[in-house]
Order: sequence, then structure tokens, then C-alpha cells
Amino acid sequence: MRADRLVAVLLFLQSRGRVTAAEVAAELEVSERTARRDLEALATAGIPVYAQRGRGGGWALVGGARTDLTGLNAAEVRALFLVAGPSAAGPELRVALRKLVRALPAPLRPDAEAAARATVADGTDWTDTPLGAATQRAALQQAVLDGVQVRLGYARPGRTADERLVHPLGLADKAGVDYLVANTEAGLRTFRIGRVTSVRPTGDPVIRPEGFDLATAWRSLTGRMADRMRAATVLARAEAGAEPVLRGLLDGRLRILRTLPDGRLEIEVDGPSPEVVAAQLAGFGARVEILEPPRARERLARLAAELATLYGPPAPTSSLPPRAGSD
Repeated sequence: MRADRLVAVLLFLQSRGRVTAAEVAAELEVSERTARRDLEALATAGIPVYAQRGRGGGWALVGGARTDLTGLNAAEVRALFLVAGPSAAGPELRVALRKLVRALPAPLRPDAEAAARATVADGTDWTDTPLGAATQRAALQQAVLDGVQVRLGYARPGRTADERLVHPLGLADKAGVDYLVANTEAGLRTFRIGRVTSVRPTGDPVIRPEGFDLATAWRSLTGRMADRMRAATVLARAEAGAEPVLRGLLDGRLRILRTLPDGRLEIEVDGPSPEVVAAQLAGFGARVEILEPPRARERLARLAAELATLYGPPAPTSSLPPRAGSD
């Protein structure tokens, strides 16, 4: 612990230029006696720290000397490079991490380099690879940093793209999916970046809601979405073997109530509406039987009729000879 504290004292000296033992004690939450011992230990270790006595005195680095120490310990270095190693980063972050490696004390560099090689990130979704998503994300990120409004081309599933004026306030990552948080005429909204078709900055400044905080706004917006995703509950029976697939599809919206005598599971599934849940479960066929509400069962019956009409066998044609006409 003392080694970490000495590094903290050194960094505090670098940032403040001149400090008193009382200021060091307050910063590190230790006694003045401990702070004075730490300052003396730095000087004994060969760090160019000197004390100036009298009024206006204190401790300072000789000639404003600086060190390459970052204040990171070995565990912190490993964690940082595992999360954002060069193999997982964009060009700017790769450059920044290379600089950080050079700034680290020599004993910590091998750990950092090993951690950087230990992970790789692939942002490509197997099922959805929107062209230009990275370009749109970069443009939106720049608009957030510049604080300018943009005309956003946006295409919802099954609809043609339209354009709207938005005030970009921040970006959010939800389970690997990027979203833009923006102010609009209708209030704060989120836009999935994979659905953005164009970004045209207007040059006009963004209007931020008073007291806006991105983290707070994101929690509020996602909370509303979570409520909509659980507006309805469907009761069903499912084959036990279907449970892993159901969990993968429904995640936290699936609840196993009990195991029935015949081995099937009684389950509840939440969703935005009974009809939507029914459509999600339709692909399981007879492996999942919806019990209630009636709206969900009626939706499945309509789906079954539509599919039978579209894919069912053609109606048989009569093989009897035509009847002879009468005189």
C-alpha cells in the first residue's frame, strides 16, 4: 500500500508544483506525520524532492522535474489493456495506448503488452451488418463533440428512410449495439445507429435540456423501453428441451413457473403485446402451447390459417369425366 501511496504523492506534487504536508495529508486521507514521512521517503529514494522551510514554504520537485509514472498498478494496467487493447481499438485509441505503454514503468510494460494481445473485438453482428454503420457512428460522435445539430436519415424496420432534425447529445452502447441519444421536437429520443442512413450537420448549435446528464437520461429512456417490453404477459406450456432456445430468444422476459407431471414446463413470457409474444413463439410450433390470454391464441390461429393457405397442399382436382348433356 505504501508504494501506491508514494506514487500518489509524486503525482500530486507534479500536478500542484508545491505542496505542504497538510495538503498531502488531506489529499491522501492520512496524518500529517505520515505525509511528511512519505515526502522524506521520496527524497531518500533519489526523487528530486526538496523542502523549503518557513512562511510560504512546502515541498516541490527540483526544477519542475517530472516522471513517466502513471500511478497505475499492475492489476490496473492489465484491466485497462484487456478492455481496450490495441487489437480491439480504433486508430486514435491504438496510438494513445502505445504512448501509455511507453509511459509505464519498465516492470509493468510486459503485462500491458501481454494483456493487449489477449483479446480481440469484432463489432460485426452475424445477423445484421448495416453498410456504413461505422461511418455514421463517427459522424454522429463528431456532431456530439462539436455540439451541432444534424439532419438524420433514419429507417425503421419495414419502412423507408425519412429525415429529421435532431440535437445529438451523446452515444450509448447497449449490449454491443450503438445508440444515439438526441433531443427532438418530441423530447429526448434514442436512435439505433445501425438504422441511420445519413448524417448532415447543419452548423447550428445543439440545444441541450437544462441540467442534462447523459447517464441519467439513458437510464430514464431505457427504463421506459423496458416497461413497454413487459406490458403484456402470456402463459404457456413448453417442452423441456425448448428451454435453452427460449432463454436465448427471450432472455429476462421468460419465467419458468413449474414442471408439469408430463415433463413440460409452465412458463410466462413478457412482451409489448400478446400478439407480439404469440408471433415470437409461433416458430416453436407444437413445442410451445399458448394458454392465455385469448388474444395471443387468436393471433396464433390467424397465423396458422395464413400459413396453411400459403404453404398447404393444393386442393385436389376431380378425376370424374364431365357429365353428358341432356337432349
